[in-house]
Amino acid sequence: MAPAMEQLNLRRPDDWHVHLRDGAMLRGVAHYTARVFARAIIMPNLVPPVTTAALAAAYRERILAALPPGTGFTPLMTCYLTDETDPDDLARGAAEGVFTAAKLYPAGATTNSANGVTSIAAIMPVLERMERIGLPLCVHGEVTDPEIDIFDREAVFIDRVLTPLLRDLPGLRVVFEHATTSEAVALVESAPDNVAATITPQHLHINRNAMLVGGIRPHAYCLPVAKRESHRLVLRRAATSGSPKFFLGTDSAPHPQHAKESGCGCAGIFNAPHALESYAAVFDAEGALDRLEAFASLNGPRFYRLPVNEETITLERAEVKVPAVIDAEGTPVVPFHASERLNWRIISPLAAKKFQPDSGVAERS
Repeated sequence: MAPAMEQLNLRRPDDWHVHLRDGAMLRGVAHYTARVFARAIIMPNLVPPVTTAALAAAYRERILAALPPGTGFTPLMTCYLTDETDPDDLARGAAEGVFTAAKLYPAGATTNSANGVTSIAAIMPVLERMERIGLPLCVHGEVTDPEIDIFDREAVFIDRVLTPLLRDLPGLRVVFEHATTSEAVALVESAPDNVAATITPQHLHINRNAMLVGGIRPHAYCLPVAKRESHRLVLRRAATSGSPKFFLGTDSAPHPQHAKESGCGCAGIFNAPHALESYAAVFDAEGALDRLEAFASLNGPRFYRLPVNEETITLERAEVKVPAVIDAEGTPVVPFHASERLNWRIISPLAAKKFQPDSGVAERS
């Protein structure tokens, strides 16, 4: 048996799905993503949503202003699609380098999605334009029909919406975001190279028992919800397989602690402070550390037709304790793996002290 790897050097990774919020929350959480990831696909579900190139450009400036100078982080902006999205504005935004992708939220599917798309037919002219110009479509793959069981909404979306869409627009570049089911993995694996998927750390670590066994556990609640153990195992196989069709997308989604622990808790898991370490734990457990760089650093840029990052990042096998609560500009936020210990930590590049989530600064265990 080969000796355990004690240090891991990777090209600097990117996060192909993250929520940075706005205002004080943005200032409180953005640095956790920027300290590790060189680029990130920024979700547009603000209030109001980022529906035009002008709104996206302004949001990008707010993100950069929330970070210390010289951070070396590039926000990649997305357009929140609605039934009224203007194909010309979207195309101009893409041509001018404002939009890297567009995001499909079925109306009512998740946080701040009330303004989302009511039907594919309503945005077909937009999707046809995207197919022509090669702009990727990032999909939240769930139906919202109330009669559909929440654990089946992803599989039904694949049957009712995505499979017909890929048939009608075979050249459309699609990212099935935060895949949670064996059906999603099967679809991506059987599709042409213009279809890929992101996988979150939480869906690799937890199944639906994490939300429901021993009481209602709101900090394990996200959308799409975690599914059965059989689905989790398929996701782990896909992520660690080395297939270029799967890549890192944290779906890190911070909410104030009180909003998660309320009578109607918000959906979302804040994993940015230790996301890469969380992925490393999975790849380590699966005996696939040699494939982590492809998943985290190579497959995403290849799909998005962007250069691979030149910088490197180093992890070492060493215990790190995740804080119980993180202070995000005065707002307590509970991170993924709260109060747990992970066996990998980032040691390079050395970041400014305020960028170190295990320094104890502005956090409590």
